[in-house]
Amino acid sequence: MAELETINIGIFGHIDHGKTTLLQKLSGKWTDTHSEELKRGITIKLGYADIIIYFDSKEGYNISRKGEKVRHVSFIDAPGHEMLMATMLSGAALVDAAILVIAANEGIKPQTSEHLMALKAKKVENLIVVQNKIDLVDEKTARASYDSIRKFLGKEYEKVEIIPVSAQQGINIDEVLRAICEIKVGERDLKSAPVFVIARSFDINRPGSLPKDLKGAVLGGSLKRGRLNVGDEIEIKPGRREKDDVGVKFFPIKTRIKGLFVGSENVSELTPGGSAAIETGLDMALGKADALSGNLASTVNGLPKAVSNMKLKYKLFPEVFGTGGHLKVEEIKKGETLMLSINTSVVGGNVVHITDSELEVSLKVPAIVFSEDNLGIARNVKGHWRLVGYGVVC
Repeated sequence: MAELETINIGIFGHIDHGKTTLLQKLSGKWTDTHSEELKRGITIKLGYADIIIYFDSKEGYNISRKGEKVRHVSFIDAPGHEMLMATMLSGAALVDAAILVIAANEGIKPQTSEHLMALKAKKVENLIVVQNKIDLVDEKTARASYDSIRKFLGKEYEKVEIIPVSAQQGINIDEVLRAICEIKVGERDLKSAPVFVIARSFDINRPGSLPKDLKGAVLGGSLKRGRLNVGDEIEIKPGRREKDDVGVKFFPIKTRIKGLFVGSENVSELTPGGSAAIETGLDMALGKADALSGNLASTVNGLPKAVSNMKLKYKLFPEVFGTGGHLKVEEIKKGETLMLSINTSVVGGNVVHITDSELEVSLKVPAIVFSEDNLGIARNVKGHWRLVGYGVVC
């Protein structure tokens, strides 16, 4: 996998439109692996699946190892359930490209609109639309659905390909693989200090493991820029959370990289693109239950200081998406509480200053941000956090 160009692709869309079924057909793997997900049938934590796409002159694009290797893909299955917008935004923060799944028999749903807005907020330009479940409708309905999707995408995504698919029946899966292989990704930044975005953290040790066999906490996520090597000393920020009588404090964590993994492959060096895992020298308890998700990792002193205040140039959407109606987005007010999606974390903050184009937010917990980072802005609408706009860090 190391010699192939690797990209992260997020799969987005409404809860029942067949995202996870599509992903299974594209990869041969279900991402619904957590017990709660299996009970509820929805993807809660970001699901991952790694594949290699091959091309053969007779078989076309395939994952059956026929022909030449063309591309290594890490799929991220973001949840379509309305209560899980924060996790969906975390997925959008990790991707190079996205697949938006829209069922031909149901059309555009509130969460479909919200997911498209999230992709715009995170400046995801590479998009493929899968018009799924075409086996459930007649030709006239399929064409009407196609036309409504084209109109829904608007001018910003007017050149996006819409592929009619039946994930359940395996129809046109090869066309989706082709479109994935045609995605052009910009040149990777290998020279800057590394920035690894942590989406998951876990303890991989089995009960009863001997002390000599114990592994350190594992970080799952994606390297956005730079390089990381086995043996590097890294720093995790904002870091370990500690609460005292005064409030909550964060302390950066230093550790050494014990192992690097891309898919199931053990590698000595990590470069940007694809999902990856870092085995650390940290106590396994520190990584349990995604305790370190939302942090960033880099070489020591490679990350800026965490901030508690930040300024954004912001833009609001015309309406609140995800509510099922046409609710106008009201202007942001001083003193209002917002939720900001920063990398793979969602942080609350109070608006302390605002103009027509800029706002200043006092964060409830410190965060690591870079100039020009794109953040999603959500506010509480009728008891639910809804995406209402996006901002760029000044």
